[in-house]
Amino acid sequence: QVQVVESGGGLVQPGGSLRLSCDYSGSMGSFFVMNWYRQVTETHRERVAAIDSRDMITYKDSVEGRFTISRDKDKNTVYLQMNSLKPEDTTVYYCSALVGGLYYWGQGTQVTVSS
Repeated sequence: QVQVVESGGGLVQPGGSLRLSCDYSGSMGSFFVMNWYRQVTETHRERVAAIDSRDMITYKDSVEGRFTISRDKDKNTVYLQMNSLKPEDTTVYYCSALVGGLYYWGQGTQVTVSS
């Protein structure tokens, strides 16, 4: 079993920054992918960034250059540093672990970008 817990959301002004954290634990196996998703409609989430256990990183085009994903192997924590935030970045952000073909999701953390 894998557990994922996000933290770090909040309210920030346009142009500001936030850092989200995702603590993961459990049987991760030799290869896994840690993802940050965000809710875009009631039923759809989009992936904004991912980092795998070999430290390969991918970003959604609209956030590349503004968001940075990183992983602290000693703490089993993944971070999403979000800079130059825009109102359209407002939504719930989720961390998920892809392990052995299964997704394990956190509870989500709200990010609100507003003046």
